[in-house]
Amino acid sequence: MSSKPAAQIKDFFDLETWTYTYVVYEGNGSPCIIIDSVLNYDPKSGRTSTTSADKVIAFVQAHQLQTSWILETHAHADHLTAAPYLQSHLGGKLVIGDHMTSVQAVFKGVFNLDERFQADGAQFDRLLKEGESLAFGNLSLKALFVPGHTPACMAYEIGDAIFVGDTLFLPDVGSARCDFPGGDATTLYRSIQKILSYPGQTKLYMCHDYPPTDRPAACMTTVADEKASNIHVHDGVTESQFVEMRTARDKTLEMPVLILPSIQVNIRAGHFPEPDANGIAYLKIPLNAL
Repeated sequence: MSSKPAAQIKDFFDLETWTYTYVVYEGNGSPCIIIDSVLNYDPKSGRTSTTSADKVIAFVQAHQLQTSWILETHAHADHLTAAPYLQSHLGGKLVIGDHMTSVQAVFKGVFNLDERFQADGAQFDRLLKEGESLAFGNLSLKALFVPGHTPACMAYEIGDAIFVGDTLFLPDVGSARCDFPGGDATTLYRSIQKILSYPGQTKLYMCHDYPPTDRPAACMTTVADEKASNIHVHDGVTESQFVEMRTARDKTLEMPVLILPSIQVNIRAGHFPEPDANGIAYLKIPLNAL
């Protein structure tokens, strides 16, 4: 009986947003997927650039990989996705969880978007349901619905690894906030327990790291390490204790610097709003709304 092929994982760290992007593939010349890309954005000037995405493109092309899927774990509030830019250079289909439509509906209201924006997920090529699989060459991923940080978060299981999005952080950082529209601390606790029910050696790949000053940024931990020492949700922390901690902590947090531009772009699968008559696309800033 032949063993399953091993996934190779290449991580890219965007220091401006503390975000990890991943390319997952079998070997040189194989199909690949890209998870949680970054489009660089300067909030002072409103100008975008592609420094982070170009590093991903260079790696994919250098290894002669064929891009099958470009995935998001959720509609990020702290960085813009570069998915359409990557797709224009590498091909592939844009993918997110099927609960994205509920996030689109909420923020269509927040930003008072007109009928040109449809909250039906059609901006993406594929909406994944819980338990659904996607193949890329001899490898495949399984979608895990892990809401709480947002109502539409997905994690992606590939072999002995899970790409957890913002569901968990490294043990000395803890867990993600739950005070965005549709977020819920009780739901997040249960999603975390879903991930921590996997075998202890299961590798967990983060979407972000915000390292303390005594260590460099890192992208991976294990279920066993999280259960032993996660500062927010280690073994023995009850649901009610977690909810109390998370709710109190969220009240002290400022909004992410890029939440307003990020959400407007990311609910469109990374596409910019339709340009005005002068050919320039504009983002909205709702005053006193969040």
